[in-house]
Amino acid sequence: MTSPVPSRRSVIGGALGVAGIAACGGPTKAAQAKNPAATTPGASRAATSTPSPSSTSSTTSAPPPPLELPGGGRTIFPANRLFGWCGAPNAPALGQLGIGNLDTEMDKMIKVAPRWGDGRSVLPVAELIATVVQGSPGRDGMYRVRMDDSVIDTWLKAARKRKALLILNIQPGRARFIDEAKAYEKWLVEPDVGLALDPEWAIGPGQIPGRVFGHTTGAVVDSVANYLSGLVEKHRLPEKALVVHVLRPDILRAPAGLKAHDGVAMVKSVDGIGGAAAKTGTYERVMKGTPEFFRPGFKLFFSEDAKAGPLMTPKQVLALRPQPDYVLYE
Repeated sequence: MTSPVPSRRSVIGGALGVAGIAACGGPTKAAQAKNPAATTPGASRAATSTPSPSSTSSTTSAPPPPLELPGGGRTIFPANRLFGWCGAPNAPALGQLGIGNLDTEMDKMIKVAPRWGDGRSVLPVAELIATVVQGSPGRDGMYRVRMDDSVIDTWLKAARKRKALLILNIQPGRARFIDEAKAYEKWLVEPDVGLALDPEWAIGPGQIPGRVFGHTTGAVVDSVANYLSGLVEKHRLPEKALVVHVLRPDILRAPAGLKAHDGVAMVKSVDGIGGAAAKTGTYERVMKGTPEFFRPGFKLFFSEDAKAGPLMTPKQVLALRPQPDYVLYE
């Protein structure tokens, strides 16, 4: 790989200083003990979906009302535009929500969200980098760690307080996307939790994160979409967001292997870095030939984009064609 590597790619592994990460095998037992599933995950479901016991064996209770998205409804698009910020605890290099106090930053995000409506409802999003790529292999050799349960619970509570979606982002290293997704199933069965895949960090055997650009295939993404669709059907969930972050066209290969799935709102978020002209060009190249079910998304970088000039405004971003349905700031 001879392409210049963005500076954020050098800030991985121990240099991140990310708080709240578990050992490479997954969440710690201590975190699980302090955060039983009934305290945060499942709380909204228990409130809306647990039927009352029948008074007699011959009486059948009414089915629970359908679970809804924050703000109401069961489908994300086309009524809503998703807008939000991303991050990880105490890791400014990974996004705005990792700077300072989480509640303070989320409140700032909510305050500016209405600017992105343009005639549509804005559904806020907090994207937590839950599986974080590492510069060292770790005990299992996968070059990634997962956030403690306690961190995800805290972010979910903060998102719910603001009627926002929580999106769990996966930077897999050498691990498989589907395995990482299944590791978060107890949150993914919640009505307000979605998933994001970051294939720039999906590397193969013998490769080191940050030294090469990773990639994935349509078939790999499709397996995750199929898994989420099954959860939606089994648990009667509202539509679930699946975001795929794509830096350039060769990050997502053989895209014909990706199909539409019931209950899954798929988004291709274009993650080009630079000034407005460069970002617009990247957006057009990456979105070219994208099927209609793969909704358009656009990512802005508070720090790195600003090095090339003023950040793009909502008016500039929403003038892109196709108009982004998902806008995320890092």
